[in-house]
Amino acid sequence: MTSPMPTLAAPSLGQLAPTTLAAARAKNSPQARMHAQAQNFESAFLNSMFQHMYDGVGGNGPFGNSQGVGPWRSFLTAEYAKSFVKSGGIGIADAVYKQMLARQQGQQPPQPLQPALPPKAQAI
Repeated sequence: MTSPMPTLAAPSLGQLAPTTLAAARAKNSPQARMHAQAQNFESAFLNSMFQHMYDGVGGNGPFGNSQGVGPWRSFLTAEYAKSFVKSGGIGIADAVYKQMLARQQGQQPPQPLQPALPPKAQAI
């Protein structure tokens, strides 16, 4: 008699698709870890910025003026920041990642573009 529940067999290492292994290796690459750290940095920055949204806001709302308002708001702003970064952020993570990559490769970090100066007037 067969069971109504299907059995789940774990695939052996030889059965894993090469794209799965490549994706796992790419996810663990130094560049991927650096990019994740840059995103964590942007998330921490945005979290500190978002916390200022609640500076002056009293205990109005579902929690009233209870002890749980502070931790709840800190968790909320942390999730706002993570969500913001996942949807593209404000560009800090990309800039930090480029700086980290340049440092790792032993290069000078890219310099910001300087505005072009107008040519000096020639004396006649």
